[in-house]
This record gives sequence, structure tokens and C-alpha cells, in this order.
Amino acid sequence: MSLINTEVKPFKAEAYKNGKFVTVTDADLKGKWSVVFFYPADFTFVCPTELEDLADNYAEFQKLGVEIYSVSTDTHFAHKAWHDTSAAIKKIEYTMVGDPTGTISRNFDVMIEEVGLADRGTFVVDPQGKIQIVEITCGGVGRDAKELLRKVKAAQYVASHPGEVCPAKWQEGEKTLAPSLDLVGKI
Repeated sequence: MSLINTEVKPFKAEAYKNGKFVTVTDADLKGKWSVVFFYPADFTFVCPTELEDLADNYAEFQKLGVEIYSVSTDTHFAHKAWHDTSAAIKKIEYTMVGDPTGTISRNFDVMIEEVGLADRGTFVVDPQGKIQIVEITCGGVGRDAKELLRKVKAAQYVASHPGEVCPAKWQEGEKTLAPSLDLVGKI
């Protein structure tokens, strides 16, 4: 079943952010755009490259009013230790959520049960707490923060411009489409 347009299920978890442990709940995802970014594990290989890429682009997400929550089945203690020891992870200013019980990973349907780790899942959540974008990749394929930024901008545009849609490769400021009978077969 697709998670598109479904509301984020309830959760409560401990997280690491800016030198402090904080509690994060599903309620924190409401009232603003959010990216929930699952990855398999701390202290690994592809994961730090993805999280560093997000860190390098975090200011751009913030300009759009978007908060980022990275999530793995590690604990918030492991997130702090990784943050303290890795130059790439030390750049992170967004929230690093611990999901050692797998509750959040299961809520977003990215838990790999046989190994207790999350798939590489990216979810864009609108201010009403509904999932608007879902992307899941296999463990060996890293994601691109700039492409995610483009998708977030498109989702925000569509949400604020009813009746318009963003075509493939759409970039902010480019022409959109207004679906109608007149366009059928002409694109």
C-alpha cells in the first residue's frame, strides 16, 4: 500500500541535535514541511556521504521552511558518538533520531526485518503531517540532497498552486502545467 497522502503514524523517540539529547514525536512534523531521511546504520559507508550531503545543503532546506530528521535503528547515544568522531557527521545541525525499537522504521514501512535495519527511505511530509513524496533505494545507492531540494520545491509549489503540476525536471521559476482536456495528447 502506498504511503502517499497518509498521515504520519504516532511515534516518540530520543534524538541528538546540536550537542543535546531531545525528544521527537510525530507532532513535531506538523506545522511545517519535513524530510524524514532513513538510513541503515551509523559508522558505515554510504550513510555518512548522504548525511554529509544533507548537512552541506541544510541551510537551503531551512530557507524553504523544511526541517530534516535523519533516522536509523541506532540509539541517540550512537548518533552522538558518531557526531563526535566523524568529520562528515560533525557538520550535521539537523536532528538525528534514534529508532532502536524499529517503531518509526516500521511506521514508514522501511524496516528490513531480517537484519533490524532501515532501508534508504526518504519521505517529504507536508505541514498537515501527510506524506507527499516517498523514495526508497537499495542499500548500495546513495541519494542526492540537491535532487531532494528540487522535489521539495515542486511539492511546495503544487501545494500552494492548486490546479498546477510540475513536469519532469521542473526547476523553481520554470513553467508548470495546468492539466486540462486541451493538453491531452499534446505533450
